[in-house]
Amino acid sequence: LGWKFYDADDYHPLENKKKMAAGIPLNDEDRIPWLCTLHDILRREDTSRQDTILACSALKKMYRRVLISGASAIETNQPEQPREKPALKILFVHLDGPMDIIAGRLEKRRGHFMPLELLKSQFDTLEPPSAPENFITVSLEKSLPEIVLEIESTIL
Repeated sequence: LGWKFYDADDYHPLENKKKMAAGIPLNDEDRIPWLCTLHDILRREDTSRQDTILACSALKKMYRRVLISGASAIETNQPEQPREKPALKILFVHLDGPMDIIAGRLEKRRGHFMPLELLKSQFDTLEPPSAPENFITVSLEKSLPEIVLEIESTIL
């Protein structure tokens, strides 16, 4: 696509990585500064008119609001409030699948700080996107080419 790609895991502070490596799930207080950093990256790319893909486990609706609006989403807790800077236009791609498929993929991942044991806590935290959020849901039970085609057909 020629779009810039960011993996949100690369931007976790060391404390978050250590916590996850120890098998301790992150909480909102751990995630919010990380999400604000990611918002700043997306804002910078948007300002320079660079299309961007961010791989990120934005598990909660509030987390997705922070990606769109930054810290103001926490302060107001109202995504529709007028703000100094307009909210970013983001399409969230919810990759949906059963825990066993995702666990199988995590087991094949090497050198990553998040252990398989934390997967259940992520499922417990997950708030799947819903209206009026801008999102599509793509099944992880499809083949990789089918997944890519479905996403590309939506964004292009």
